[in-house]
Amino acid sequence: MQDLINTIKECTICEPELALGARPVLSASINSKIVIIGQAPGTKVHASGIPWDDASGKQLRKWLNVSDTDFYDTSKFAIIPMGFCYPGKGKTGDLPPRPECATKWHKPLFDKLKHVELVLLIGMYAQKYYLGTEAKRTLTDTVKNFDAYLPKYLPLPHPSPRNRFWFTKNQWFDMDVLPLLQHRVATLLA
Repeated sequence: MQDLINTIKECTICEPELALGARPVLSASINSKIVIIGQAPGTKVHASGIPWDDASGKQLRKWLNVSDTDFYDTSKFAIIPMGFCYPGKGKTGDLPPRPECATKWHKPLFDKLKHVELVLLIGMYAQKYYLGTEAKRTLTDTVKNFDAYLPKYLPLPHPSPRNRFWFTKNQWFDMDVLPLLQHRVATLLA
């Protein structure tokens, strides 16, 4: 597994398309129990090289009810974004994750992940890639129907502070999804 991660961290397949250059960010071990599949690193994560090292990551750890130590323990969590490098800035935020990463690297990573019991699909890109035609028309509908994808997958919205209006509008998320998420995580990490 470490050889594969090292190879991925040296990947430059889409470097000409990246404003800040290639700097793949991920973490995993063959013992990871929970896989977090997010979108792509932002500028802060690109700079630090630490997955979810930003406000979104702080919120995600709060949702999971885990410490930083547990979150970054690869025997507990694998962190595999849809795009491993910062994709650049678009008109309304960051560009979508580069498609090359998931196509080239996700299967080899999952082939080595032998103890996974839950895959958290954070955001529309991860949900569409992994749920395919089972994903609903909108992210909201997919997350609202989370129980249809259990026990393997749990779709979640992105925990970005930019999504505060989504959370205000969809208060069922805090009442219905977060308690289940926290229970599942606590059970799997016990």
